Amino acid sequence: MCGRYVIVTKIKKIQKIFNVKTFNPELFVPNYNVSHGNMAPVITQDRPNELHFFQFGFTPHWGKKQFYQVNARSEGDRNKEDDPHYSGRRAIFDKPMFRKSIRSKRCLVPADCFIEGPKKEKLKKPYVVYLKEERPFTFAGIYDAWINQDSGEVVNSFAIITTGPNKLMNEIGHHRSPVIIPEEARGDWLSSDSSDAAISELMTPFDAARMNAYPIRDQIRNPHADGPELIEPIGQRIYTEYDLEVTKSVEVQGMGRTADKTRKQKEEEERKNSRGDGGQLTFFD
Repeated sequence: MCGRYVIVTKIKKIQKIFNVKTFNPELFVPNYNVSHGNMAPVITQDRPNELHFFQFGFTPHWGKKQFYQVNARSEGDRNKEDDPHYSGRRAIFDKPMFRKSIRSKRCLVPADCFIEGPKKEKLKKPYVVYLKEERPFTFAGIYDAWINQDSGEVVNSFAIITTGPNKLMNEIGHHRSPVIIPEEARGDWLSSDSSDAAISELMTPFDAARMNAYPIRDQIRNPHADGPELIEPIGQRIYTEYDLEVTKSVEVQGMGRTADKTRKQKEEEERKNSRGDGGQLTFFD
């Protein structure tokens, strides 16, 4: 399940990275805790060159009442064991709630990172999960428009598609992964010409080697909480990351830094890493 995520990258940068434009940028509210019912940016199949703001929590157009379905299982009711190597039919194409949207109303959901916890403890033991070299990235999503029969309001909403766990999700203890669409496949995901088979091939676990995670406090459980303090690390990353710097002592000293200062700086960095400092994601304009 992926029920919380972060999107705080500046709107201008989002437009530049994904080559889209938006006619109402004032609707974008940076959010460190996107939860069901929140408005968030999406890129839709019918208007792939535009950025829109839909409600997180899917309601099909035929629904008699409003739902807040944040996730859609790509395997549908199959793969009950959540096998990461599942290769059977993606039964999302058969499920009444999603079968129309998966074929004609797919979307990309920009995100900087997402929040996940173990299957049992859930957000009582949360982790920030991120891509090491890509931010923001895009979730695979589906959307639909529902009309409130009482008020006439049109509610555009979306859900994030999930699949079996990758290695990193297993390390956290969670049984699912959100489907992440890599840059080179975004066009295929949004294309009306893509077959069911081609779309199915994209709904697989993302390469865990390109990801990492670190633990945070459980304040993220409150759907109304927001702010950068929510993603401050309280422990080490799942996978150790090293910033390697190879220098010759004479070159270092020649830049005004003595070998002793270099040693002390290295010790300080190692000390921070041992207690989890420096692990928080940094967002640049």
